[in-house]
Amino acid sequence: MEILVTGGAGFIGSAVVRTLTAVGHGVRVLDALLPAVHPSAQPPELPDGVPFLHGDVRDPAAVEEALDGVDAVCHQAAMVGLGLDLNDAPAYAGCNDLGTAVLLAAMARTSVRRLVLAGSMVVYGEGRYRCPAHGDVAPGPRRPADLDAGRFEPPCPVCATALAPGLVTEDAPADPRNVYAATKLAQEHLASAWARASGGTVLTLRYHNVYGPGMPRDTPYAGVASLFRSALARGEAPRVFEDGGQRRDFVHVEDVAAANLVALTSIDARPPGSARAYNVGSGEPRTVGEMASALAEAYGGPAPVVTGEYRLGDVRHITADSARLRTELGWRPQVPFHTGMKEFAAAPLRA
Repeated sequence: MEILVTGGAGFIGSAVVRTLTAVGHGVRVLDALLPAVHPSAQPPELPDGVPFLHGDVRDPAAVEEALDGVDAVCHQAAMVGLGLDLNDAPAYAGCNDLGTAVLLAAMARTSVRRLVLAGSMVVYGEGRYRCPAHGDVAPGPRRPADLDAGRFEPPCPVCATALAPGLVTEDAPADPRNVYAATKLAQEHLASAWARASGGTVLTLRYHNVYGPGMPRDTPYAGVASLFRSALARGEAPRVFEDGGQRRDFVHVEDVAAANLVALTSIDARPPGSARAYNVGSGEPRTVGEMASALAEAYGGPAPVVTGEYRLGDVRHITADSARLRTELGWRPQVPFHTGMKEFAAAPLRA
């Protein structure tokens, strides 16, 4: 299969490229080398025989050139992270939603009908919660007054009782709570519309907190694992927001790349005109505080500092139920949490 990987020079994209080429697929990369991720704008190191096209998914000419002779697209290109403030909203919408729309339009014109889309768990907002009296409930928006007072756990919206967090499944209602999340959900809707209109097939992989070697260093758009690892590299303590009790599912980048491989090789089993979403998580929920401590211990210190600070666009708990991906596509994560953290602590970051 000849596969176009958009964003293939990035952290996750480059891991996907390595995995696909290792099993014999033909791969080509389209990447804009955006300064937020690639400050040097130097061409990336790719496996032998992988052509690199320096172009933006918002450019129809660049996309059509990249699609020539392609059997499938693995769409990783996106602006990621919470951003700094709402001034980032046009950039997020442009990179993520306009870029996806341009790609899909070009795929329709060139009769490329297989798409694996890099989605995100952020589309769920808060995860699954259960009240002992009212069953499954959706917490309301987080209130600055509560967060300022250190009340980080969302209460039941009916009786204000403490809630028990659980695993979120793919059929949970979408509830994007920041601009990035809204653009990731829009990508899914655009891809679903493309599939229906063109007879194509899209599999969306909703990544949870991806970490591993090659994460970008010292950027406000990076994930929390990268921020902590960058701090340790500077000799500083990782700064843990809230009380460190936020639950997440940290999944290794090589496991995410393997999920892309099984999605691409399984996509023809889905009916034309269909869209299907899959959570991609390790199945080992951890708190942010646990992750910071494990990473600092593996690196050799300094120990994390819990700050009590918060970002209003963050959610408290979001952890995955990845049973659908395991059952339907046969994917299994291979990198345990502590093994992955030890490797990540010793691995270089992307400058």
